[in-house]
Amino acid sequence: MIIPLSLVSLLGLLGVLLLASPWPYLAPGAVLGIVGVLLLYRRPAWGLLGIVALVPLEGLFKDSELTGSKLVGASLALILCLQLLLHQLPADRLRSNLWRFLAWFMVLYGLSFLASANLGMSLYNLREWSVGLVLFVITLLIGRDMNMLMFCRLATLSVTSTCVLAMFSTQYQDQGRAAGLLADSNAFAMLIAFAVPLALLLVRQSPNWPQRLFWLACSLLLLAGMTKTESRSGLVVLFISLLIGLYHYHAQLPRIRPRHLGFAMLGAAIVIPLAIYAMPAGYVARIQSLSILGQGASGHQDESLSRRASYIVVGRQMIEDNPLLGSGPGTFALHYAGTGFAKAFSFNRSTGELYRRAHNTYLEIFSELGIPAGLLFVGLLGLGLFNLQRARRAWLQRGDWDQADLITHLGMSLLSLALFLMFLSAPAQKYLWIMLALSWVLRLQAEQSPLPERRP
Repeated sequence: MIIPLSLVSLLGLLGVLLLASPWPYLAPGAVLGIVGVLLLYRRPAWGLLGIVALVPLEGLFKDSELTGSKLVGASLALILCLQLLLHQLPADRLRSNLWRFLAWFMVLYGLSFLASANLGMSLYNLREWSVGLVLFVITLLIGRDMNMLMFCRLATLSVTSTCVLAMFSTQYQDQGRAAGLLADSNAFAMLIAFAVPLALLLVRQSPNWPQRLFWLACSLLLLAGMTKTESRSGLVVLFISLLIGLYHYHAQLPRIRPRHLGFAMLGAAIVIPLAIYAMPAGYVARIQSLSILGQGASGHQDESLSRRASYIVVGRQMIEDNPLLGSGPGTFALHYAGTGFAKAFSFNRSTGELYRRAHNTYLEIFSELGIPAGLLFVGLLGLGLFNLQRARRAWLQRGDWDQADLITHLGMSLLSLALFLMFLSAPAQKYLWIMLALSWVLRLQAEQSPLPERRP
């Protein structure tokens, strides 16, 4: 405890100096820092849970470079480094089968960075990726100490609270579309798609009816928030993930009694018409616009779909020009700004309108980092989903349906993130990297748990 005590002493000295400075009102911050350091040192998993809760609330710090999750993450990273140096954490926790893809991906990322067409953009992109990688390592180290039901509760409550804000206040909307505390409605829809399976798990595993009704209300608020975002991709991703999740429960169909089926049909007869009636007219029109995809969208039919088609055209050309290492991390916007598409789809010729990202993480990686790096990234996500599938199988072999249900719903959430990356440029999404690391941790816990004894 020598090093942690020295840190506490430094923070205490800082508090005394602040009291004697022209800014004495900052001294309580040093006291809070001491409490925070001690708390994180004793319970690092609480810090990771705090990051999970703060991700949807990062918009509160949009005018500051230092957000709550960054502050907690940096403090947690420093503390875990100290614990590793003091051998208070076993280094073998860093082992994971995900490194076989991630390590080679980072090698190719470095080569592409060195050959980048614009070093400034690549440096900004590297900073973005580093956040996700740090969270990945942190979760590998302390993910097994985290209460997964508390993880689900905090993520659900945090996203639900932003849904309430977005639905009832125009301050948290973007041109009439709910954006929560984020700047992008589609990014907000991604958080909702991630949280819905977790909320449904809490409905199922709550010990009493009041708690079930509470989490059911949260689920309905999340669904209402999704409609308010008017995100077509969000609706598609949510439908696919829920449909796949239902397969998990097919083995329980014999346990369903006729009266249960009747209540389910009655609930569907009430909820579905109400959902259709409450769905905004603009959202219905956006969904109907998907019917033109088979005919090929043109600018006068649907500008959003046409703009996305232009990203594919530019990305394909970038891949053809540099198939091995790409054009460099973060340079898609630079190439797009030099095309006629940028001027055709810009509203006011501002920098933000001309320099657009691909709105497709996979396309962005393939075009910026090359085909080998893109395949490694896809393999990384596939291996994460495979880890959760193996964890689910292990719990089923042990007859633990509650744990199998937990893994299934976490898998649905990870699948939602993986699918949403086809519609959004978010390679450093915090939930994504936390879930990837958790996929290995949960698989390890499941496979190392004892098998039930066979009766003679």
